[in-house]
Order: sequence, then C-alpha cells, then structure tokens
Amino acid sequence: MPLLTDEHRAWIGTEEARVTVEIGRRDIQKYAAATEQRLHKYLIGDEAPPMFIFNLFSEIPALESLRSDGLARGGSAGPKLPLKRIMAGGTEIRQHRPIKPGDILVGIRKVIDMYEKEGKSGPLIFTVRELAITTQSGERVMEEIQTGIAR
Repeated sequence: MPLLTDEHRAWIGTEEARVTVEIGRRDIQKYAAATEQRLHKYLIGDEAPPMFIFNLFSEIPALESLRSDGLARGGSAGPKLPLKRIMAGGTEIRQHRPIKPGDILVGIRKVIDMYEKEGKSGPLIFTVRELAITTQSGERVMEEIQTGIAR
C-alpha cells in the first residue's frame, strides 16, 4: 500500500516564500575562516565558497527552539510524512557564477519530487527539494538540489 498520498504529491512544485539576502565581504571572510578555506579569494572576501549558501536562506532559530544536538526542530515547510526518521540522501550544487560581496540574492525553495522505494529494512520516501538562487534582476547564480530520505 503506498505511503504517499495526493496531499503529499500536491507539495510538488509549491514554492516557499522568497528570501532576500545581502552578501557582505565580512560575512564571506568569517565563513572562509570558520570553514578553514585556503584560497586567497575566499579569505579576503572577494568571492564566497560554494557551500557559503548552506543555511543562508534559512530563518535564524531562537535558542529555545533548538534540539539538544543544536539543530532547529522540524520547522521546514513541506508535507508531514508518515515515516519520521530523516536522513540526508545527497546534495548537488550547480553554480552559474560566483557569489560576490554586495550581491543581493533571492532564494526560492520548493519540493520538486517525491517518490517511494522499498529498502532492505522497509519503505523509504524520497523528498527532493531545490533552492534556486538568483540576483534581484533574475540572473541565475546557483541551484542546490537536496534529497531527504524518510524511513
């Protein structure tokens, strides 16, 4: 019997609210230092490393909303799944141009696919989300495709 319902599939293609972020040179420098970057262009803040976008378009959670492991409690938009253990299934990044200080970027998240498979230990639900990042004028900067696996 399928676990995904029409209600779940209705989320495919649904966009979350757009988030706009202004990129500062100091933000790039702090990220570069914290992630032990070695390339000069990152360390001086002329360009952001590709993973700089990780959580860039997420809300900053209140301290009291964090779990004991320091992560935010399930606040992401999307369908509530019947399987509750969530695992990372992979990330793909397509970069069209570097992120530079002074950029004003727009991030748009949406569920782009959901499907089921049978695993060795039972059913699995795959949720594929896209974060499309553009400039305010619509120039493509980057896409991040993340797959989550529920079991």
